[in-house]
Amino acid sequence: MPESAGKNRLWGILAGLTATAIWGGMYVVSKVVMEVVPPFSLITLRLALGIVTLLIVRLFVVRHAAKRSDATQGGLRSTSSTTTNVTRKQFWQVFGVGVIGYGISLGFQFVGTNLSTAANGSLVTSATPAFILLFAAIILKEKITPRRLLALISATLGVAAVIASSSSGVDPRTNQFSSALFLGNLILVAAALTWALYSVLMRKVTRDVDVLSASLIAFAGGLPVSVPLGAWEAAAQGYGVITPGIIGGILFLGIISTALAMYLWNTAFARLEAGAASLTFFAQPVVGTALGAFFLGEKITPLFIVGGVLIGIGLVISSKG
Repeated sequence: MPESAGKNRLWGILAGLTATAIWGGMYVVSKVVMEVVPPFSLITLRLALGIVTLLIVRLFVVRHAAKRSDATQGGLRSTSSTTTNVTRKQFWQVFGVGVIGYGISLGFQFVGTNLSTAANGSLVTSATPAFILLFAAIILKEKITPRRLLALISATLGVAAVIASSSSGVDPRTNQFSSALFLGNLILVAAALTWALYSVLMRKVTRDVDVLSASLIAFAGGLPVSVPLGAWEAAAQGYGVITPGIIGGILFLGIISTALAMYLWNTAFARLEAGAASLTFFAQPVVGTALGAFFLGEKITPLFIVGGVLIGIGLVISSKG
């Protein structure tokens, strides 16, 4: 493997791991905030904050590129650019991908978490990499190689161990699949499926559009779904008491979990094959459990450590190509 390709894969893996590490604590924050702000209203706020954040970043990038261009006047002008001009066709393609990812999938995720539990949200959506592998084979014609399948199996077993370690000796309500939560869990499965489809399609569109522009347009794609449903929620049930803690949660979800993490996730899929990038998703339950241990004093068991090692093995196998 050429050195540049190796670095590209490394940065892709690090980007995906950072994104899922951020999302590791997202379910708990979302659950708390949605006690005050309904799901689609919160999605609208997340997307709006994400758009504003990436617009600021894009403005900075464009200005920086212009200064570099001015500095090269009279010399050899660089032909590469951090951002690309997006055609109308490309815009609507990315916009449609955003409808799937940020309108439909994010909506399923928030509604499912609201009807179910934060633990179930993390558990059910951990099936996403398997769905990504399937969609990548169908849409991108990526081969499901023995190495990639082995990596997926190793990481999946690791997630199962992490989940088992976090549910041992804990109130069974934290990880339940009772009939009362069936609808919420079913919606979470739909969230995993649609997020897998979004991720694969994002890899496809970022072949022609830079990640920053694609992320920005995709965020806008979620608004036609979230805005009217958010307005309906506001009229039907209103909002709870907005405290500084809730505001902090909204800012975390909008700027960190949306603008930063989504950009990093899209970067991972732009740099890696979809099947390889998907395995970084398995870091999410590990981080969630680790945060529980750090902030809530929950016990880290040997089974958790075994699970983390298996997930790491899966990532190493995948990183070899």
